[in-house]
Amino acid sequence: MAEAAGVSRQTVSNVLNAPDRVRAETRERVTKVIADLGYHPNHMARSLRASSPRMIGCRIQPLHAETVAAIQDRFLHALAEAGQECGHHLLLFAAADVAAEAEQCTALWRAGAVSGVVLYDITPDDPRPGRLTAAGVPFTAFGRTAVGTESYSWADVDNTAGTASAVDHLVAAGHRRIGFLGWPEGSSAGDARAHGWLTAVDRHGLLAASHRLDVRGDDTTTTGSRLMRELLDRPGPPTAVVAATDTFAVGALHAVRDQGLRPGRDVAVVGFDDSPAAAAMGLSSVRQPIKEVGRLVMAEVLRLTGRPPGADGEPPQEPLHRLLAPELVVRASSAPSQGSPPAGSDASPLCL
Repeated sequence: MAEAAGVSRQTVSNVLNAPDRVRAETRERVTKVIADLGYHPNHMARSLRASSPRMIGCRIQPLHAETVAAIQDRFLHALAEAGQECGHHLLLFAAADVAAEAEQCTALWRAGAVSGVVLYDITPDDPRPGRLTAAGVPFTAFGRTAVGTESYSWADVDNTAGTASAVDHLVAAGHRRIGFLGWPEGSSAGDARAHGWLTAVDRHGLLAASHRLDVRGDDTTTTGSRLMRELLDRPGPPTAVVAATDTFAVGALHAVRDQGLRPGRDVAVVGFDDSPAAAAMGLSSVRQPIKEVGRLVMAEVLRLTGRPPGADGEPPQEPLHRLLAPELVVRASSAPSQGSPPAGSDASPLCL
């Protein structure tokens, strides 16, 4: 039948099982050949095909006791919702490190337990995309490496723009010494957020006043408190800080309070992730479009698992490369030092 229609076997399969994946003219030609040959589908074969795995694998990471963001939990929930709409579900697994994760992904795929996998928490020199590509495993990543991003599918949040918008907000509120709380270099998201803070203070001509106010440490509330105390004890302390995570920011709020200062009035604090804790504590924060990232990542990995490159005679589609803009949510922790918060801000009372 495929030979009579001048197409591949996969194209015939797509016409029968997923006609929306085939161009209209090709679909009409194959349908006509099917009718001319009097073909009737083998329902037993179809039932076997339907029993193929409708699972997407993803490594679940342990949650630190001193974090408030739980971004992966929200991402997994978004993935699960998006997959459920398409009849797919998540297979969560644990792995000791990224090397073990790549091996586990490959083993699950080769065993037929999953149709594809999703990668999370990508580092600049992350080996996982290269290893899965070499193994032929369909995957999509939340985040991207420093190089080689053109060769695989990914969706990411513009972390640089997120912290830059926080700096712009603080400058507009009258702040000139703006500090940064972040984690050590080596994380794609963390490095991008630090870069956003640096470029923004430089663009506003505040680098000389702020360049010594960049402090780093592990992403815990305890570290956030310690780093904030260090900044407040320095000569010329900051009047505002941008934190790379809400976890750092919550720790910073406690340090501000412990020194008898008023968050949002004496010292402004802006976090990143817009966690539930941020809303509860009146913390200004950069909101990631996690639901949209989950939808895009799931749609792309399903596309990769359901349509082999060039299967219907068309050129393979380009990988997904999508950078999404975050949104700054203004609350009481960074209210302008004079007057009311800007119109449209979410200035809920600050509770510590």
